[in-house]
Amino acid sequence: MQRYDQLYRLYDEFPTDRIRQYQEFVDLFPPIDSRVALTHWQNAREELAGMKDEVREAFAEGETFAEIAARATRDQAFTALDLRTKYGRAVNVLVLDVDETLRSAGNTDNEIPRSTLSLLTRFHQAGVPIVICTGQTLENVKGFMIQGLGSEIVHSGELSIVYEAGTGVFTPGHGANTKQLLYEDLDSEVVAVFDDLRSRVLRDAPDHLRRGCHLQGNEFNVTMKPNFATGGSTARELIDDALVHELGLLGDAVAGRIEEDREATREWARAVYAESDPEIRSVLERSGGVGDASPEDVPEAARSFFERIDVAYYEADAAEVGSLELNKVVGVEAAFSVLDIDDPFALVMGDSKSDLRVMEWVAEDGSGIAAAPEHASDDVLSHVLSGDELVFDRGASAEVLRVAYALNRLAALD
Repeated sequence: MQRYDQLYRLYDEFPTDRIRQYQEFVDLFPPIDSRVALTHWQNAREELAGMKDEVREAFAEGETFAEIAARATRDQAFTALDLRTKYGRAVNVLVLDVDETLRSAGNTDNEIPRSTLSLLTRFHQAGVPIVICTGQTLENVKGFMIQGLGSEIVHSGELSIVYEAGTGVFTPGHGANTKQLLYEDLDSEVVAVFDDLRSRVLRDAPDHLRRGCHLQGNEFNVTMKPNFATGGSTARELIDDALVHELGLLGDAVAGRIEEDREATREWARAVYAESDPEIRSVLERSGGVGDASPEDVPEAARSFFERIDVAYYEADAAEVGSLELNKVVGVEAAFSVLDIDDPFALVMGDSKSDLRVMEWVAEDGSGIAAAPEHASDDVLSHVLSGDELVFDRGASAEVLRVAYALNRLAALD
């Protein structure tokens, strides 16, 4: 009970809201060429230091409680203490999805908030490695991470990027292991299917898809994106049609490998993926493209391909074909190996089924905790709510990072 009593005292006897507001102002104050603004910032920093000194003098572990007061709300601090009591250890690696997790098209204008970047910087300074785990291309992710965190952190050797949902891993500063092309280890027949898809996906697309979509610049996955704002009705119609188009091409590509009739293989592809994903089934039903085949009709030769190939549908955002052998779990494992993390206790943050795989993986042996935004997929929310209930508002990823920061400060006292 000692820690609980100390936190109650901290939040009851000290102006923690004010301390936190001043800390955020000092941390996030933008570089402005203004003497008046600089004087205001210096005065705020001095007042913050005085308030934190009062906390430091009041507790035996005063520095820890001053930092908790400056970074976490009462609820976040007590959540952190519950996690420390439950797991008995600190978070030693962050595994973070980007889109609709760290940033949100609706609430953060597709920018990672400065509050989130500031906290990630603090974790880095505390020696906690960061694994960015995303379906985006490497160059895109690398660019906005350098812009947000700075080149020094990105190239520190303590940050890894799992890109294209696990087809590759980029960890600067690790010599020959800096870039791992995991897709190079796939079976040549599966690679041939992807080569076929990539060569035909735009060339053979209907006019409205060729004009309304683009092929994301992937190294391996085949991802169609709308040329309109994601989330809108036009983007939704295009991505629905793109999904149907990709499933047809996938059937064609598999037919070429197993020497089967193309129309039959197209029907088998629709049947298999409709059975595996309710969202895909809904799209096919709306388009009238479910067909008469059932999964039981699919011969083993075709099924053996489909069981290795993933088709993902992101409503009004993307239709993607990837490898089931290369997912975010495989990528995160490779990143952990390069970063030399052999006993992870990860904070995994994400919103989609690809993130859920990582959450379930760390949960299997108690090697991490999971968090998700309130608009995450139903399966992700169900998993998070059945665990530690770390659900945050859209665009508010910093709130869970504050919990993890407080957890680590409390765990360091043991």
